[in-house]
Amino acid sequence: MYCAEASFSLIPTTACIKKFTELEKKQYNPAMLSRPLRPRRTSVSPLVYMFIPLAFFLGLGGGFLLWGSNQGSTAANTNTIRRVDVSTDDDPSIGPDNAPVTIIEFSDYQCPYCQVWYKQVYQELLATYPNKIRFVYRDMPLPMHAEAVPAAEAADCAGEQGAYWKYHDALFSQQYGLNQAAYQKYAADLGLDTKAFNTCIASNKFLSEVQADASDAAKVGINGTPSFVVNGRIMVGALPIADFKAVIDEELAAKP
Repeated sequence: MYCAEASFSLIPTTACIKKFTELEKKQYNPAMLSRPLRPRRTSVSPLVYMFIPLAFFLGLGGGFLLWGSNQGSTAANTNTIRRVDVSTDDDPSIGPDNAPVTIIEFSDYQCPYCQVWYKQVYQELLATYPNKIRFVYRDMPLPMHAEAVPAAEAADCAGEQGAYWKYHDALFSQQYGLNQAAYQKYAADLGLDTKAFNTCIASNKFLSEVQADASDAAKVGINGTPSFVVNGRIMVGALPIADFKAVIDEELAAKP
């Protein structure tokens, strides 16, 4: 302990020590050693205790309202079905124009997964829902498939002679593979006018049609094959028939 002089010196002087010793003697009391220290009480207003339960219930109610609001929003979002608007254009279709369910397939004749879906699902799906499905085929040739565009053009050239779906089936069978010689063989097997068919292919008459199909797919975010739009609902991949039945049955049940 230091005694500060007027000069603000921190060195203790004899007079300072003497005064401190006498002060200690006057203040010291031996009984103080055995006396317990009493904690100092801080007074609290009774109003505080009244507001504690009120604040609790207000917080509980606010939390419930917030949680309930979020739950309701989640449930509403779960029940919302995203749909896109995709034109059938003038592309080849099977089934009545006024069928309750329209399925638009975006596909690539060189895509192995498209071929798998064709063999495993396509025919069974049409047979399961006679007169209830309008099935539309639109082209989506992928850049890595060199024969995807020529095959799509060949199918459209066959369609010009009224044989689109037979040629469609022949391409997915890939009996002769996919190349210019194969396209001519498929046409000959189907009894088409091969001269007119070859002229159609050489002129790239349907190239813009093929490109327009792919453009429409890209506009709604479709970038892989096979992809499907079922009454506006996008389904992606070579999905099993059970997945299609679930969506189709739901769409049929929603019809009046």
